[in-house]
Amino acid sequence: MNVDELFMKKVLRLARRGLGATSPNPVAGALVVKNGHIVGSGYHKRAGAPHAEIEALSRAGERARGSTLYVNLEPCNHYGRTPPCTKAILDNGVRRVVVGMADPNPDVSGGGCEFLRSRGVEVKCSALEEECARLNEVYVKFVTKGKPFVILKGALTLDGWMATRKGNSKWITNERSRKFVHTLRKRADAIMVGVETIIADNPLLRPYLLRRSNREPVRIIADTNLRIPLDSSVLNGGTSALTIMAAGSNVSSTKRKRLEGLGARVINCQMRDGRIDLADLLGKLREMSITSVLVEGGGTLFGSIIREGLADKFYIFLAPKILGGDNGVPFTRGAGCDIIENCLTLRVSMVRRFDDDIMIEAYPRRS
Repeated sequence: MNVDELFMKKVLRLARRGLGATSPNPVAGALVVKNGHIVGSGYHKRAGAPHAEIEALSRAGERARGSTLYVNLEPCNHYGRTPPCTKAILDNGVRRVVVGMADPNPDVSGGGCEFLRSRGVEVKCSALEEECARLNEVYVKFVTKGKPFVILKGALTLDGWMATRKGNSKWITNERSRKFVHTLRKRADAIMVGVETIIADNPLLRPYLLRRSNREPVRIIADTNLRIPLDSSVLNGGTSALTIMAAGSNVSSTKRKRLEGLGARVINCQMRDGRIDLADLLGKLREMSITSVLVEGGGTLFGSIIREGLADKFYIFLAPKILGGDNGVPFTRGAGCDIIENCLTLRVSMVRRFDDDIMIEAYPRRS
């Protein structure tokens, strides 16, 4: 690993501090390095706040002149909520810029690097590009495909069940696993479940296990016929977080008004095979600038998302428990494949242990 890659590793660690806080912006970190020493550092803390480059240059001050700036994402060259970072780079006399990846946003891609080169700044691109793209995978999909990034999270016994035949699932995994799930919740723009999960488990759908969690994700309930009980915790949890009820078009106006009276927003979606058209729902969420959705159950919703090819990432938690029967609640419901070669194949990117639990992070292999 060369010197530029070593500093880019540090940039990525800085950028990760912004996970869950910058949406719909990407996460970004920056370092100002002079004579082999870091003289300024920063990361993007939230949408509307100064970009990572501005933070780092501000801390470096006069030491930025003749320095190298490291940043995981191409510096912006346009006016948005904040002025362009390219202007600050020039004004501070930066000699060289090392960029992890080009900005994939088709409206701005290449503009920052090209502008800096045209002004005499040495620019090196694609330092640890794959790692940089992975860190901003949500942003990349949102600006290139115009769709939210969909993450499926499931907790299973070793024999593959999410709950007992009576719907009991507390707790399959241990406390460390559950706390990590709350980190995933904090990082997502929205958490989605099917109405059966609300009826069976009555979850809050909040990252309440984290001591410091100022950001509350949107809660989304897929509920074709608005069957959700009005006393559900997600409707009465004492939080300002928005709850969205995704329903069909022919729902009770009385139930709709009662839900809206509890602060929920009911959105009508197109139907597909008697259920909500999930692609249509994701399109509506995109219009609300929701860039990522963490789906936590249940099996019917998981099955539909997988069969429709809407999943972008999986977190599967395996606990050292055996249900010991054939009548539990499965990970997915609905018609599966007839032959193994037609199964959804995953590419495992990480395996991690939380005490005795095993977590598998994986991505679908796209043909």
